[in-house]
Amino acid sequence: MVMSTPSVSAANQSLLGNGSGVVSPSPIPPGGSATTASVNSASEMEHTVSMTLFFVLAVLGLCILVIHLLIKLKLTYLPESIAVVFVGALIGLLLQLIGNWRKEEAFPPMIFFLVILPPIIFESGYNLHKGNFFHNIGSILLFAILGTVISAAVIGAGVYLVGVAGITYQLTLVESFAFGSLISAVDPVATLAIFQAMKVDPILYMLVFGESILNDAVSIVLMTTVIQVKPEDGGLHALGLAVLNFFKTFLCSAGIGTVFALASALLLKWVDLRKTPSLEVGIMLIFSYAPYCLAEGLHMSGIMAILFAGIVMSHYTHRNLSPVSQITVQHTFRTMAFLAETLVFAYLGLAIFSFSHLLQPSLVIWCIALCLLGRAFNIFPLSFCLNYFRQHKITLKNQLIMWFSGLRGAIAFALAIHLDVRGETRQILVTTTLVIVLFTILVLGGSTMPLMKCLERRPAWMQTYYYYNNPAAGSSRSRRRRRRAREKQEVTLSKTQMGAAMDSEQYSEFAESEVELSGGGPGVPVGPGGHKLQGFIRLDLRYLMPFFTRTFTHKEVTEGRQMMTTLTDKWCQEVRSTPAGEGGDPDDKEDDEDIDEEASHAETSLTAAQQ
Repeated sequence: MVMSTPSVSAANQSLLGNGSGVVSPSPIPPGGSATTASVNSASEMEHTVSMTLFFVLAVLGLCILVIHLLIKLKLTYLPESIAVVFVGALIGLLLQLIGNWRKEEAFPPMIFFLVILPPIIFESGYNLHKGNFFHNIGSILLFAILGTVISAAVIGAGVYLVGVAGITYQLTLVESFAFGSLISAVDPVATLAIFQAMKVDPILYMLVFGESILNDAVSIVLMTTVIQVKPEDGGLHALGLAVLNFFKTFLCSAGIGTVFALASALLLKWVDLRKTPSLEVGIMLIFSYAPYCLAEGLHMSGIMAILFAGIVMSHYTHRNLSPVSQITVQHTFRTMAFLAETLVFAYLGLAIFSFSHLLQPSLVIWCIALCLLGRAFNIFPLSFCLNYFRQHKITLKNQLIMWFSGLRGAIAFALAIHLDVRGETRQILVTTTLVIVLFTILVLGGSTMPLMKCLERRPAWMQTYYYYNNPAAGSSRSRRRRRRAREKQEVTLSKTQMGAAMDSEQYSEFAESEVELSGGGPGVPVGPGGHKLQGFIRLDLRYLMPFFTRTFTHKEVTEGRQMMTTLTDKWCQEVRSTPAGEGGDPDDKEDDEDIDEEASHAETSLTAAQQ
């Protein structure tokens, strides 16, 4: 089944052919000169790039308005990612009907990795809740690294075997495992939003969130490693080289990101830029992107480098910033990631109608089944092994939810476009990935909440036993109260409303104690219940945190508070002095009170965080 779009055939060649996306130079006319031809080619390229940027900005603006409409109409049950995919699909259908839009709707795959993906990956690491993350770092690393390898191996081997058996389209061994690697990149955006709305166990939230963050980078490194394996190489020697190259790329890239992050922490610790927030923000932007460029230049993984840079900079460098810069940096990175992620999901929907597809239904069905099977081989055996060492066990219910939360998203689609394989196979894999992404987002993401509600229900015999031993809980009044509480509970799947749904506000007891101890005095740090902290947490609190972060004096804290108060008062004064505020609208007083309340709350939060 082939679906082609003549109007965008040139774009398809750019996107699915050599991957460069650059307009070919015009031939030199008879009697002309090379200089004239190069000038014409540069002018044509400038025109194409300008139209592409205009198209991207127009799509982003439309998507932002749609997201605002979702929030305004309180359509909280519809995830923004799904809405943006629908918007992109409508735009793609419109472009197909117009028929004369040339290649402005396509941009080269390299843009994904140089411009779009870095902000998404960095922001996910920078705004991650460090307490729960480092408390579960062992389990997260096991799921993200070994689990991703297991999933990729199951999917790759399955796709290769069904192809050899003649059941579906046959891929080579390298192509099969490369596809298994890219489709193992999970993106449980809707699932995490449901987790936060239903206030699930913080450990479950962090296991799924932490795995999804590291899993993206691991999938990219794994796919790159598999592609580099030559077809003529075989046997255990090639497998050993691939494993060695994977761990070398992983460790070196993570090391580059960590070194840059620690260097930025020391720089802002000893160079006082707190009175010039613009310079602080500039330093943060430079150090956030520099490790990506260096890692890519050294043929390592820039995604892995920028991920670890985001995690470490948030843990150390962020504490050395002024209050104004802390808020500015967080909102800047969040806005950049929001725009990049919105663009990718819109591009995902755009690809449904705008690009030439080659659909193999049998391959799609087998790949979906293998994705679920690979996820099962990842979650259940590793959870069984981890429960022997974990104090807080991963329950069977949580394991089932983790297995079900393996949605595919923007990273998998971008990797499929970037995959360097022969033309027909590339089209088939891009189409297959697109269908899998849409299936997991719409079907698995849409059925996550019913599954969780079903798992929360007790069997009849268990309810009888529970109410028999808890008479107060079984009273009709108590049941009505709980039912009303569940009905009032608002489930918001919007990443934009009230911040971002990826921001975990579910602090565990350990995390709260850790925050209290972060400024503690000498001695061995203790956790909840007076237990000694062990491992990295103890090392971090005793040695790393004092070395890489500043100890602010009372005067510096007061100055930071005054600076924030001055800027807030100035902003409020400007708002009140606008012509719209000079009228006699009675709502103005309420707006002023809301502004004062928000400013007071922001100042209090910043002061507490700074102290």
